[in-house]
Amino acid sequence: MNTTPVICHTIRNSIIPSVVMLSLLLPACRSQKGGQSQSGLPAKDSVVAIIRQANNYWQAQKPNPGNAFWDNAAYHTGNMEAYRLTQDTAYKNYSERWAIQNQWMGAKSTDRSRWKYSYGETDDFVLFGDWQICFQTYIDLYNLDAVKDDKKIARAREVMEYEMSTPRNDYWWWADGLYMVMPVMTKLYKATGNIQYLEKLHEYLTYANSIMYDSAAQLYYRDAKYVFPKHKSANGGKDFWARGDGWVFAGLAKVIHDLPANAPYRQEYIDRFKAMATAIKAAQQPEGYWTRSMLDPQHAPGPETSGTAFFTYGFGWGINHGLLDKATYLPAVQRSWRYLTNTALQPDGRIGYVQPIGERAIPGQVVDMRSTANFGVGAFLLAACEMHRLVSNLR
Repeated sequence: MNTTPVICHTIRNSIIPSVVMLSLLLPACRSQKGGQSQSGLPAKDSVVAIIRQANNYWQAQKPNPGNAFWDNAAYHTGNMEAYRLTQDTAYKNYSERWAIQNQWMGAKSTDRSRWKYSYGETDDFVLFGDWQICFQTYIDLYNLDAVKDDKKIARAREVMEYEMSTPRNDYWWWADGLYMVMPVMTKLYKATGNIQYLEKLHEYLTYANSIMYDSAAQLYYRDAKYVFPKHKSANGGKDFWARGDGWVFAGLAKVIHDLPANAPYRQEYIDRFKAMATAIKAAQQPEGYWTRSMLDPQHAPGPETSGTAFFTYGFGWGINHGLLDKATYLPAVQRSWRYLTNTALQPDGRIGYVQPIGERAIPGQVVDMRSTANFGVGAFLLAACEMHRLVSNLR
């Protein structure tokens, strides 16, 4: 047994110096790396220690939380889960400082005649989903207030309600966008009671399905450019990008979680989630990770963390909520958790093997232990928080 797990390095490097945290981390140092017990499940305290190790490292490296674009915002969706689990106010404060720094807005244009929803990184691309994912965290922060501060969700409502007032239904034209915005719609529905959020979610998703979903493979292409046979993997097959399907799978979990039991279309989303789970599980590598091109491991071989973490989160959430069979999916979670904690997590808390920003699996692209990114850390935190809930439910 390896008795010097990665988490012990955190103590030696004084990343978490407090006596309280030392007492929390020491049990993890006496177990295997990742806290794996003989049952194959980690101890709850080791999972919390890993969450703290990864998140504290990231926040220490990024004292300026950055702009409200998708990559930073995706990190904050994981950070808020870490706050909910640990109740560490430093995590909540980090996201709140980010929200204030960005004026509780995404793209900041106020001239609606200039608002666009194609790809764009400037303030006119208000209707582009990569500028809307920040609203997830703003709404979460709003919901934490005992006395609600409407300014926290005012821009979210302005943007999304304007969008819903237009006749367009093609706002979600890439797989990533389903994670970016679907949960915004359900969160705003819960905050406002406006059923139009759920109707438009279904309308926009129906369009996305028509251009990206492969019913035979039960997976999503990243966007219409990658639909087979127009685009093929290195070995001539269908090329499904792991992070792209990870975005969708995790987004569906978040949507189903927020919907009331009698919500329209809920069963449709559950059926899609379960179908994707079957296909995703079949593509897992023996080492626990998923390759960047899910069905063609030789297209871009080797481990990748962001897709793997999103899939781990989705499987864990599905088991925890009774939608995925424990006997079928728990072994997949155990394998992916071993990868995430034994390979992806580095001794200093860095999350490695994260494919850089992109939209496809790229043959020859180097992804190694030094490859990290904000959105990958966010995905790792989602997976770890769900693993803690899974362990809590199973023990």
